[in-house]
Amino acid sequence: MARTKQSPDLEIEVGGQPFVWRLHRLPGWSSDTASRHGMAIAARHKEGQREAVMEFPPSPEPRYGAPVLKASQIAPELVAKAIASAIEAGWDPLSRGKTVAIVVDATGA
Repeated sequence: MARTKQSPDLEIEVGGQPFVWRLHRLPGWSSDTASRHGMAIAARHKEGQREAVMEFPPSPEPRYGAPVLKASQIAPELVAKAIASAIEAGWDPLSRGKTVAIVVDATGA
């Protein structure tokens, strides 16, 4: 059986511009230390190539057996604010180049 795509690209409009985003990393334990890392979302302009990864702080540890976070469960307002923060921090979504990593707070700012 073919493996399905885990996190599809979702569309969002920020500042009148079309973007696509996906859940890049689930929150979980870091492999380097005994600490947790937060979720990360990746976004790019619909006509652009350069991607930005917005990293969120770790959330409280979920209960055992809690369902896995899905992109559809993330509030669009949080994604829009994180994309706007990345642009404000200097990410040019229509430029070319390496992926930019931006650390945001829990509210996306």
